Amino acid sequence: MTSSGVAPLPVLHAHALRVADLPLHHRDPFDRLIVAQAQHEALTLVTSDRQLEAYDVPILWT
Repeated sequence: MTSSGVAPLPVLHAHALRVADLPLHHRDPFDRLIVAQAQHEALTLVTSDRQLEAYDVPILWT
């Protein structure tokens, strides 16, 4: 990961709290967590899961 410039993103308390505020557009708890992380950290999601486009988060489609 280091050689490619990728760093792990730990799950913070603030991320978990933000999940509770998300609408239930997606039922998968892990996907909801990565949406919350992306929103909190101002990141772009890289995904092919079209259900995530219902959330207010930038997406790079694969």
